[in-house]
Amino acid sequence: MPDQQEHATMTRVPTVYDVATHAGVSIATVSRVFRQPDTVKEATRERVLASVEALGYVPSGAARGLAARRTGVIGLFFPGLDALDADAGRALDEGDAGAATIIRDVGGSVDTRGGDLYFDEVLRGSEVEAWRSGFVLMVGVGRGATAHDTLVDMAGRVDGLIVLAGSVPDDEIARLARRLPVVVMAGRRQGDELDHVSVSNTEGMRALVGHLLDDLGVRELAYVAGSEGSPDDAERWQGFRDALTERGMTAPATPDLRGDFTREAGRRAGRALLARDVLPRAVVCANDQMALGVIDAARIGGVDVPGELIVTGFDGIDAGRLSTPRLTTVKQPMEEVGRAAVQTLVRRLTDPGRAAASVRLPVQVYLRESSEPAAP
Repeated sequence: MPDQQEHATMTRVPTVYDVATHAGVSIATVSRVFRQPDTVKEATRERVLASVEALGYVPSGAARGLAARRTGVIGLFFPGLDALDADAGRALDEGDAGAATIIRDVGGSVDTRGGDLYFDEVLRGSEVEAWRSGFVLMVGVGRGATAHDTLVDMAGRVDGLIVLAGSVPDDEIARLARRLPVVVMAGRRQGDELDHVSVSNTEGMRALVGHLLDDLGVRELAYVAGSEGSPDDAERWQGFRDALTERGMTAPATPDLRGDFTREAGRRAGRALLARDVLPRAVVCANDQMALGVIDAARIGGVDVPGELIVTGFDGIDAGRLSTPRLTTVKQPMEEVGRAAVQTLVRRLTDPGRAAASVRLPVQVYLRESSEPAAP
């Protein structure tokens, strides 16, 4: 016959406090039995598990984290996504569930919604690594005035945050870092003591432009930059300029055109370039989405790529590999960036006193048909 304590707990859902009292241990010990069983003596572990069985206790994520004051959740904060622009405020059309509509999509205009394929890859890597590390990944998207509120709300719900550099002001990231561990993706560490994960932006762009100059003999280049304030954009622009100055050429003080990393911005840049009296021989874009937009504009304007206009990008998204022509680009390990960010954050949670880390991943230059005519 169950004792009075067990009878009482049978009338309600047992808690971690009940288990601790029943087993005669602290709440911290109960938590360690579930999260780090190897750190608990076998006899104590068996006593706690016997109490769990006797009380019918099912550990929740919050209960497992009580001892360490952990939630078991890490956050990934992204800036606003391109696709929101096109769909914001649009009512969902459920239509007729029993009907199918045939749409002839031949010779029509291209879709202006490029999608956020860079973020897709980073998110995939983050999800995988969080799962492997025993954490749940919370993803937050902030846009405009909502970015601050979203980030602050996430900070109160997670053990640590991964933030894309430039998505929120640096001083706000610094304030958050005083409350919880923060890992910054993109850009080199600039005098802060935060963990950073980035790729070799400058080196990759320098190598790509060097190929255009040395191997293809290009001399008239235009550069389409991304959003101001983006560390990745600044490093890629530096790589472009370095490639020119290293060969005794004059590097421009400012980019020819600037977009916001979206495909539509690339189309606008492409139309602006096509409207000039003299077309450059090559257009170097700060990312693939804008490069694909330039190719769209060239196709609509009747300009042959690469015969009349070479176009290059940066990122290595699948859309560039599947485009016509296929896009020459600098491929960064986007999935590995997400994985490395989570790994770095987990190490920080495990060892809060460790020195700040700066993880920098290599890139690869892929030469494809947008700069190299297809073999006959």
